[in-house]
Amino acid sequence: MRCYGALLMPKLRIGSRGSQLALWQANHISALLRERGHEVEIEIIHTTGDKITDVALAMVGTKGMFTKEIEEALAAGRVDLAVHSLKDLPTELSPGFEIAAITERQDPRDAFCSRSFSSFQELPQGARVGTSSLRRQAQLKAIRPDLDIHPLRGNVDTRLRKLEQGEYDAIILASAGLKRLGKTQLIKQIIPAEIMCPAAGQGALGIEICEGDTDTRQHLEFLNDPTARAATTCERALLNRLGGGCQVPIGAFAEMKNGKLHLEAIVADPDGSKLLRESCDGSDPEQLGNEVGDILLRRGGDEILEAVYGRGLAVPPQP
Repeated sequence: MRCYGALLMPKLRIGSRGSQLALWQANHISALLRERGHEVEIEIIHTTGDKITDVALAMVGTKGMFTKEIEEALAAGRVDLAVHSLKDLPTELSPGFEIAAITERQDPRDAFCSRSFSSFQELPQGARVGTSSLRRQAQLKAIRPDLDIHPLRGNVDTRLRKLEQGEYDAIILASAGLKRLGKTQLIKQIIPAEIMCPAAGQGALGIEICEGDTDTRQHLEFLNDPTARAATTCERALLNRLGGGCQVPIGAFAEMKNGKLHLEAIVADPDGSKLLRESCDGSDPEQLGNEVGDILLRRGGDEILEAVYGRGLAVPPQP
């Protein structure tokens, strides 16, 4: 143990996926904890989502595909906390776990990456665009139905390499991950949220612990950002109300405007033929997310999602 002021600071063990971005995130949290006097270890844990590389994630349907094995390590006491991209955390955590902190949010928007074109509006007819996200595909198709959307899996380096090798005219990635890794050379456009609504929780990190672990929670309190927590709680409430996972064509983006929380949300058919957009202001994050979710369902969001599942474009989240 190390001494921090008058307190003995315990050693903390972090569970993380092994991707370059996941390790950046774990090391970022580790550095902040070390500044407080903690000794920190990182344990790399391979998840179901990491092992499935030849199937679109929307077709997997496994609840917690990027978190299940990490939660098992938490429950077994092998690690004390887990660092997740918040968008990968199911909106309903498995029993026995809690989110101890949501960190300050990096840019939640999506980035247009290309070697030759400065924006998706400038892409030629029939341009080949890489993304495995039904949410991104739907919003691109709604504006540019001529685009040829192709699946794109792999870590950030793999995806950028495929772009550089000419397999795609452009790819769409989360700007937060690119900025965290310092791989911004091919970003040509940060797509405004009103054009491409981000995924719920995108750009934020969620720190998960075992429920009731008050000692660890207290050591992590300084990592919690109230603004990010309010915004992402609202977005995740919307996603939960619609019954969708992180792989379905649902977008949610909340931010503070004029002292109130403003939520923009979309539900869309992956082919871009139907896109429902709704926005509303409120003060209670969870209530606002539920209200906007109810509105979208009444306007036909349930029919869109049922059609997505019915056509086999995505698999409903499974236990």
